[in-house]
Parts: sequence; C-alpha cells; structure tokens
Amino acid sequence: MTNTVPNQSHTVRRAGALQGGLLLAGSCMPVLGSVLITPVLPQLSAHFADVAGSEVLVPMIVAIPALMIAIFAPFAGQIVDRLGRKTLLIAAMFAYAIAGTAPAWLEGLPEILISRVLVGVCEAAIMTVCTTMIVDYFHEPGRRDKYLGLQTVTTTLAATVFIILGGALGVGGWHMPFWVYALSLVIAVPMIFSLWEPSRAEVGEARAASAVKTPIPWRRIRMPLIVTVFGGFSFYVIVIEASYLVVGTGIAATDTATIGLVAAVASLATAIGGLLFARLAKGRAGRLLPVAFGLQAVGMLVIWAVPGLPGVIIGAIIASFGSGLLLPSLVTWVVAATQFEDRGRVTGWWTAAFFLGQFLTPILMGAIGVGVGGLSVAVGIVGIVAAVVALLMGLGLRRSARAPVAS
Repeated sequence: MTNTVPNQSHTVRRAGALQGGLLLAGSCMPVLGSVLITPVLPQLSAHFADVAGSEVLVPMIVAIPALMIAIFAPFAGQIVDRLGRKTLLIAAMFAYAIAGTAPAWLEGLPEILISRVLVGVCEAAIMTVCTTMIVDYFHEPGRRDKYLGLQTVTTTLAATVFIILGGALGVGGWHMPFWVYALSLVIAVPMIFSLWEPSRAEVGEARAASAVKTPIPWRRIRMPLIVTVFGGFSFYVIVIEASYLVVGTGIAATDTATIGLVAAVASLATAIGGLLFARLAKGRAGRLLPVAFGLQAVGMLVIWAVPGLPGVIIGAIIASFGSGLLLPSLVTWVVAATQFEDRGRVTGWWTAAFFLGQFLTPILMGAIGVGVGGLSVAVGIVGIVAAVVALLMGLGLRRSARAPVAS
C-alpha cells in the first residue's frame, strides 16, 4: 500500500508483514551467534585441549561476538545515520555468512577466534540496523510496540531452535553447526527486493532536513543506557545459568532432556512476555520497566529461597516472563523518542549497552558465585539488585509523569 504525500515528490511507502518479518529474522542473527555452538563447546574443548590457554579461549568463541557488538554497535549507528540503513544491513548480512561459516573449514583456534571477531562486528551492524528500521517503518506507537515485542518473541524462540539445531548437527562433529550461519544469505536476498531506505516523511517526521549534524541527546539517554547494561546482564542470567542451576539440584549433567525442558519452558515464558508487551505497554515508553525488573527479582529470589528443581523451574518461569517484558521496554524507552537523524546512533549505543551486559553476565556471575559460595545464592543477590532497580525505576517514572511540561 502506498500513499502520496502532498508537496512531496516521492511516494510514501507503508511497511507490512513482509518487511516486519524480514527485520525480525535479521534480528535473530546475533542470537544465532550466541547460542548455536554452545552444544559443541565440550567437543571444541577436547579438540583444542593441547592449545595453551584453551580453557579460556574456547569459551571465548561464544563470548567474543557479544563483546564485539558492545564495542562496534555505536560505530554502526554512526554509519546508519550518515550513509543509510539498507546498504549497511545487506552488506553485513552477506559478510556474516562468510565469517560465520569460516570455522566449518578452519582448523586453528586463533583463526576461529578471528572469524568470531568478524561475526561480532557484523552482528553489531545487523542488530543496530534492524532495530532502527523497525522503529522507522512502524513509527505508530501501537505498531511499533507490536513489532518490538515480536522482536523479543522471535529472538527468544530462535534461541531455543538454534540450541536444538546446534546439538543435532553437533553429532556430526564440531564443524557442522557453523554451516547454519549461511542462513543469513536466505534472509538477505529478499531484503534486497523488499526493504527500502526510509525517509523522514515515511517515519512520520515532516520537519525539514537540517544540514547540521544533530548531536546525540546524551542528557536524555545516559541513565537509560546504564539501566540497559544492567538489563542486558539480568536478562541473560537465567539464559546462561539455567542448565547449571538444574544440575545444582542433583540432576545429572548427562540428563539433557530435563535440562533442555527447563530451558525451553523458560524461553517460552520469555516469548509470552514479549508477545504481551504491546497489549500491556499501550504506547507509553518505559511504563513496564519496574514491572519487568520486579518480576525478574521475584523469580530469582524464588530460585534462591525454594530448594530443589521446583524452585528453579518456578523461579525461571517468573524471571523469564519479566525478561520478555524487559527487552522491548528498554528499546522503547531509549530509542522510540529519538529523531530520525540520530536514531541510528542512539540505537547503536543502546545495542552496545545491552550486549555489554550480556558479555559481563558469565564473568560477574562467576565472580559473585565464588564470593558467596553458590550459584543459587548469586542469582538471589542479582534478584535483590533487580528489586532495587525496579523500585528506583518506579519512583523515577512517577516523578517524570508529575513533572510539568515545558512550554
């Protein structure tokens, strides 16, 4: 459907399900990088056991992409605002396929790690552009909230599928799962023909373009970015630690059916939270943040306080539902209020903040666990911090709502 805007020489296009679906599919690529090869990490550890420092370097195969996203997403955001959205997205999707599949034929650990650095750089561009274009294309609050919620649903369900797929392909050796990265080519080709470079008129911003570069609104986004770092950390606590929590209840590490079931149930709870976000948010940026952090807090405290597998399952479901509300709430709070000309840069910084939190999750949880003497206690402490953040967010949002609007 197209509508011609008066006094404009171009036609304004309205994005639909095809464009939304392609951007949601593209958003799954960073998730692919995080979880696909986790089932073959033991194989990789055994294969590179003779390499000095392999006990640290092999886990970095999973962790490095998240670190690269944190480092390079702001640069991707600058490129988005200066050179455009679509070109960067298509180039990154094709480069992602090349870098992602490289370990399928590489044998050396240093070479594999270099390829993972490149994967992370591509993911920084893909995630930044996809999120920016979702806000651009679906600028109306109701549609925007719907697709930001669906972004959480899609990526969460994709994570579950990728873990299962990685485990199934891993039966054929640790090289096999890396071929799945070629999936980005299947998504990139229809992107070429179905996506377009959005204009200011198409995103509902009719004011004239300015030749002066708009500065990033640091005063407005500084605190939201700090909250996003913690949100990225708290989001991935259950994702990363669920299997270890299950094993900690006495379940054998070889009982992958039970471990996988708990992980799948938690992922489903996250997806449900994301699916309900648009209905619950009702277009008000950030209004669900206290609720999301509060649910995470309750779930993590249940894991700490209720012994055994039931506590882990119940707590993981509650915390994961909160995580499903958290991710789109953070995106809406930080990105949705930006202007067209600085949206890419702000999205880049938001992406960097969130994935920095992801990268820090295993490091911080390991340190806290050693310090307090157990993983479940460490999860409970994170829950206490999440409760404090929920309280502060609630007070801050209430104060903002009461503040007089400047004339």
